[in-house]
Amino acid sequence: MWISRLVLTDFRNHARLSLSLDRRPVVLAGPNGAGKTNVLEAVSLLAAGQGLRRVPYADLARRHGLGGWAVAATVETETGSVEVGTGLDPTKPEAARGGRLVRINGEPQAGSGALAGLVDMAWLLPSMDGLFTGPAGDRRRFLDRLALGFDAGHAARSGQFERAMRQRNRLLEDGVRDPARFAGLERIMAETGVAIAAARVETVRGIIRVIEARRAREPDAAFPWASLMLEGGLELALGMRPAVDVEDRYLGVLAQGRERDRAAGRTLEGPHRSDLVVGHGPKAMPAEASSTGEQKALLIGLVLAHAELVAERRSGAAPILLLDEIAAHLDSRRRAGLFAEVLRLGSQAWLTGTDPQPFDAILNDAQFVAVNEDGIGSASALPHPINRPASG
Repeated sequence: MWISRLVLTDFRNHARLSLSLDRRPVVLAGPNGAGKTNVLEAVSLLAAGQGLRRVPYADLARRHGLGGWAVAATVETETGSVEVGTGLDPTKPEAARGGRLVRINGEPQAGSGALAGLVDMAWLLPSMDGLFTGPAGDRRRFLDRLALGFDAGHAARSGQFERAMRQRNRLLEDGVRDPARFAGLERIMAETGVAIAAARVETVRGIIRVIEARRAREPDAAFPWASLMLEGGLELALGMRPAVDVEDRYLGVLAQGRERDRAAGRTLEGPHRSDLVVGHGPKAMPAEASSTGEQKALLIGLVLAHAELVAERRSGAAPILLLDEIAAHLDSRRRAGLFAEVLRLGSQAWLTGTDPQPFDAILNDAQFVAVNEDGIGSASALPHPINRPASG
């Protein structure tokens, strides 16, 4: 899976940016503030969800522009080329609802959920370096992004669960005690909540299996292997009984726990309370107790294992990887290890850096693009000793 054409219009600092690409990794190089991460963000919007920064879509419009933006791309998939377009038109109803327009092969779609299962993507940002020490919600979102690579309906079910839970919490806050007012919402929460937990369990199981295979294949890999465990009542229950029984039990827990939840001001049990527990496998210690460098290496290894699992299930079609400032804090061994993994996977990884020098190890295996802020935003062939640069 790879992007052969990318066009941005009025997106962040880029008035107009156009790239024609091949399937090799893409290195975006340029000074801080030139808009390299903005290009990655635009690419992330070719997948389902809110993009890698998760900001309101109106915030993506270029300053001094007309208030809208557009991202268009040709995505090469295992079944052929697909034209994907997305954007914001302030005159359209989607903008008023906080949504974005999505078109696939020219046909309007109901929302970004239509992109799930079409474009597989994962990303790593400097802001994710504290994933293992930060709040559990960050790890849940990270895991749910990984699960979306195997279950196209995962994001939609997550949205259904959140909406039903918010409505239930509102009834509790308003002092409602009529069971009939709760029954429908709690049924939705039970059905979608157990499905969410099941998708997470399946994703973690698959990644663990790939991690074990990677350990056997390369015991001295540049990136340490991670131990993974899910903490959560639904996830634990799914390991012991059928999903339909877990669903009935959770429905009962919600009904019996209304007064307790009312006193707490929130729903106390469900997939919104689960956590992904990660450990440094070789050192048998929690990831959060590892050094900053070890945590970064664990996170990279985890994303690479997931990418390998996606490729396995997609008949060799690896997901697109967005790796922002990825080489800045890696030593030469780990940089070489990362590049080797990306090339082995066959992923069109998008990597950013202020200097092309750290990417010399893939000089002949990647396409280098310079990103310069020149008043309108542009991308051009990088002045670097390479004979086959990408052009824009």
